[in-house]
Amino acid sequence: MEQQEIIVNNETALHNIQRLTDNIETVIKGKRNQIKFVLTALLAKGHILMEDNPGTGKTIMARTLAQSISGISNGSVNFKRIQFTPDLLPMDLLGSHIFDDVKKDFIFKRGPLFCNVLLADEINRASPKVQSALLECMAENQITMGETTYKLENLFFTIATQNPIEMEGTYPLPAAQLDRFFIKIKFGYVDEETELGIYKDYIEINNNLNNIQQVLDISEVLYLQQQSENVFLHEEIIKAVRNIIWATRKQQDILLGASTRSGITFIKCLKAYALVNGRTYVIEDDLLDLALPVLHHRLIFRNKEAEAKTLGAIVNIEMERLSKLKLN
Repeated sequence: MEQQEIIVNNETALHNIQRLTDNIETVIKGKRNQIKFVLTALLAKGHILMEDNPGTGKTIMARTLAQSISGISNGSVNFKRIQFTPDLLPMDLLGSHIFDDVKKDFIFKRGPLFCNVLLADEINRASPKVQSALLECMAENQITMGETTYKLENLFFTIATQNPIEMEGTYPLPAAQLDRFFIKIKFGYVDEETELGIYKDYIEINNNLNNIQQVLDISEVLYLQQQSENVFLHEEIIKAVRNIIWATRKQQDILLGASTRSGITFIKCLKAYALVNGRTYVIEDDLLDLALPVLHHRLIFRNKEAEAKTLGAIVNIEMERLSKLKLN
């Protein structure tokens, strides 16, 4: 009986993920892999950083996800968008204390970080001081103001976008901030055929965004996060994660290797990614798909050439080892 319940639960989780993916694809065209990475970060209880030039659909991706999930009062989840600019202050994110004439005391007015889905748009256009305001909420799901700590919602998911660091007016994110993002991806342009279809159907796509269906509620998303933790992970794949993490610390071309927390994040993402792909177990190819999006932005390389090749070479060694084991 218990085994049957587990199967039913798994089928429900997989079905809900597919519904969410299909719903997002009514607006986001030709980006199935990117959608999978976003949902992987969500189910792993992490956050995602998307880097690319303006106009590739990063902001629309965040809005579509938020509008696909219903909140407690039947509306969509609490979605906030913050446009990061050089003149932004930490209090613009966290909130501030204001004087209440009635109570004759200072009260805390909550900032936009008190939400379910946060879009931190062009995060690297703000100063490092403002960027650091996100550290506590992304790592511990709470915000401390003075002597008081405020808990955030159970579902708190940050989608941050950044322009390529070569662009004028950007501040590179420090290592501590980058480490808070479970996954970093380049959103990228769609292929030529898909882009032609977008030009032909842009009115319908915009209507889909304005009338997006709410296919899941918050409790169902929290349930999916729980189910991702139950995904089976073979011990040899865990060893492969350990080996990759250790190899990054020994490579001369990597000045700063991956931490133990990076390895735990990698494992969480592997489980969530398997679920997003309709499986209740992790396979070797998941390791290959996720290694760069999860680990690359956490490392500091000696030069551009090392950045392009070193991590891939480390992962390939482990993939060869796993292929010889023929895991069931």
